[in-house]
Amino acid sequence: MKKIIYLAGGCFWGVEAYFKDIKGVKNTKVGYANGNTEKTSYEDLKQTDHAETVAVQFDGDEKTLKRILDYFYYIIDPFSINKQGNDVGRQYRTGIYADDELNLSFAKKFLEEKQKNEDRKIMVEVDKLLNFVVAEDYHQDYLEKNPRGYCHIDLLDKPDLD
Repeated sequence: MKKIIYLAGGCFWGVEAYFKDIKGVKNTKVGYANGNTEKTSYEDLKQTDHAETVAVQFDGDEKTLKRILDYFYYIIDPFSINKQGNDVGRQYRTGIYADDELNLSFAKKFLEEKQKNEDRKIMVEVDKLLNFVVAEDYHQDYLEKNPRGYCHIDLLDKPDLD
């Protein structure tokens, strides 16, 4: 059974491209999550407080979810507030969102375990998905369409985290 976890990790172009070929990931879609309105657009993010987010559809396996969260943690700066790479602003905050209580609980426990090994506070939001607005077509698969596009993530750096 396929499930979805929503990952906000700064600019969604790189996050989407990174997760496209992770084992167990079935599909990705970029959009805007957990803002204060049901609708938004790229131009309105500062007013609507949505985070650039990638919906990651996966095979539903708990091992796959752990792998996805491990890679997510690996590619973000988990201590940064409203900033990833050169991107600054609330729309670039980090977060893990779920509309499924099991996935939400799993993500909370995952970060609690990570926090035990850190000397600074992890600043990743973990919350129930309030809303998700699919981004404009030109943002979908952006780095595939624009291979020289900006990305704050090293797309080739995929260590074996299993």
